[in-house]
Amino acid sequence: MSSPEETNSGPVIRDHRRIDPVTGQVRDPGRTGQAQQAGAPRGPATAARGSAAGKPRPGRHAASKPGGTPGLEGTAAGGEPAPSPAAGAAPGQRAEEPGREEAAAADRQVADQLAERTADLQRVTAEYANYRKRVERDRIAVREQALANVLSGLLPVLDDIGRAREHGELVGGFKSVAESLEAAVTKLGLDSFGEQGEPFDPKVHEALMHSYSPDVTEATCVQILQPGYRVGDRVLRPARVAVAEPGEPEEDHGPGGPAGPADSQESRADHD
Repeated sequence: MSSPEETNSGPVIRDHRRIDPVTGQVRDPGRTGQAQQAGAPRGPATAARGSAAGKPRPGRHAASKPGGTPGLEGTAAGGEPAPSPAAGAAPGQRAEEPGREEAAAADRQVADQLAERTADLQRVTAEYANYRKRVERDRIAVREQALANVLSGLLPVLDDIGRAREHGELVGGFKSVAESLEAAVTKLGLDSFGEQGEPFDPKVHEALMHSYSPDVTEATCVQILQPGYRVGDRVLRPARVAVAEPGEPEEDHGPGGPAGPADSQESRADHD
């Protein structure tokens, strides 16, 4: 029979792993390779290590995988600890930089397109506003021109009515028709001008007769031969007047003026 010491003896197990599979910490190099006998009393940590001996050894990159062994942040070749994920964030940032640049470029492109479309909208709005103003101005001008053409054709009729009134012939039914016509053209904006004694204005007056008079201090309309008419600021016909300027009246001796003695003899000789 074998002795108790021989019965308790068993196979010798040497654990050369540098990282404790339970705690995940790097072991003391001095304790690496210690022999443990199968029958030797083991503490809680030793029993845990022995129970975990049959489990597969985690890979070198197990710390970076989800669900990897806690504390295995990774070791470099030769047992050197690998940098932590926080220290190795630069590659991730470099990977994200191209995406940020593309997003910024897309934002700039959208901003440029928005500015261009806004400028186009403002230009179209300004052009439309100018178009409306131009159409309205043209519409008013066409209306005034058409009205002026119609009223210009009625001016001779109004002149005949004025002459008939001066001679006392505007009576009966003709008077009613004349007054209705004058009221209608006045409602359309026709205004007559030209009064005796007002200063002569070549823009609205047409001088048909000219004379001198000591009773005036400037060129004055002394007689209204034919009244003028206008619509708004448009003059349809200037007032035809006789104008007198300040000065002594001159005697009219004909085209040749007063004849002298020599002229009289020559004219008699030619006559003979």
